[in-house]
Amino acid sequence: MIFRRAAPRGALCALLAAFAVAGASATEPTHRRPCAGRDPATLSVARGETLDSSLRGNDGVLGRNDGALRGSDEPSLRSVRAALHALWSDSPQVQAADAAVRAARERARAAAQPVYNPSLQLEGENADVDRRTAGASLTLDVSGKRKARMAEGDAELRSREARYALERRDVALDWLKAWSSVVLSREQGALGRRRVELMRRFDELAAQRLNVGDISSPERDLAGLALGEARIQQAGLEAQEASALAALASLGPGADAVLSALPRELPPAQGLPPPVSTGERPELVQAQAEQERAEAAVTVADRGRRPDPTLSLTGGQVRSGPRTDRVVGISVSIPLPVLNAGSYDVSAARADADAAFASRRAIALRSDARLKQARATYEAMRMASDGYRQGRAGAFDERAKLLDKLWQAGEIGTSDYLVQLKQSLDAALSGIALENQTWQAWFDYLAAAGRLTEWIDGSTQDISP
Repeated sequence: MIFRRAAPRGALCALLAAFAVAGASATEPTHRRPCAGRDPATLSVARGETLDSSLRGNDGVLGRNDGALRGSDEPSLRSVRAALHALWSDSPQVQAADAAVRAARERARAAAQPVYNPSLQLEGENADVDRRTAGASLTLDVSGKRKARMAEGDAELRSREARYALERRDVALDWLKAWSSVVLSREQGALGRRRVELMRRFDELAAQRLNVGDISSPERDLAGLALGEARIQQAGLEAQEASALAALASLGPGADAVLSALPRELPPAQGLPPPVSTGERPELVQAQAEQERAEAAVTVADRGRRPDPTLSLTGGQVRSGPRTDRVVGISVSIPLPVLNAGSYDVSAARADADAAFASRRAIALRSDARLKQARATYEAMRMASDGYRQGRAGAFDERAKLLDKLWQAGEIGTSDYLVQLKQSLDAALSGIALENQTWQAWFDYLAAAGRLTEWIDGSTQDISP
């Protein structure tokens, strides 16, 4: 049977009162009623070395409110923008989109060239009649094939250019979200390492208190189990950081070259940058250009089924015996669309145009829905982040120190100490995850609103966070 010493009635009151004081009051001495029934000699063993040292790292604090886990200087937006421009230059996705633009530009130039080339014909015959003639022929584009091909080439070029802009936006969005994930996962990893150190020191102190009979053996086992759990959770945090780094490195060479800290201040909750009109968003610009290309393809198919005449001119001389005559001839030929009228090609092109029109409508609906979702998500995350920062959930240092003092004084048991400390650690880690989600929601809103590229280029001043 295990006997546990009950905490005094004033322990809970002291704990709640300490949580309600301001941050500065944590540095003042805490006056508590002496523990009844406690031998001061048994407390002196653990009081010589507390957990305060494990709460402090190289920077001296663990709480995020003091900015210890984050750089003291605000990151330079200029360096972030320079990193994104460098990424655009080296990204395989952007390079592929740029190559597609250059290919479409060359195809547009090719479409502007004449459809038909002239033909040259030379004939000679030695018989009863000697014949020497030369002729030239040219098919005339009277059906407008060249004009239709030019319209299709221009529409394809606009589509590729819109795809290039969309690819740049998507790569930048992926980089920004991966960058924020890496930065904040490193903060979570640092907090996790402090947790492991805290549990290690707690395990050592629990062993010392067990030797003097201050705690029971099951309570000592709880400290060891807490240390093992902290190490397991730390492995998960390090795996999460490795995954974020891999996602960042997959965007292109040198994508992880700049990993400056995120700004301490979150983007504005009010006065969000207004979205561009639906037709000006990159995905809608591409969809519209693709629809125009499909419609131009219908015209190309229709012009292609119409025959064009071929004009031929022939000149030379014919010698028959002593007589030599000069000959000049002209001929016109035109194909007869009897076996293949080309109607199926036109029908197929019209079906493609209908599909492009429906696709543009679907993209417009998804774009509007994505914008509404991104705005609602960011506002919810921003409100939750404000509540977290304004509340006491982020004051981890103060709670950890207070819990240490209460446990050292015997006012709370080992299990209560671990439960409350775990809640504080979980709240701190959840706060970092919430901030990461808030930044990613901000980037998603800029992308959905069609403002991300403008913010990166610095051409819009009123959307900077």
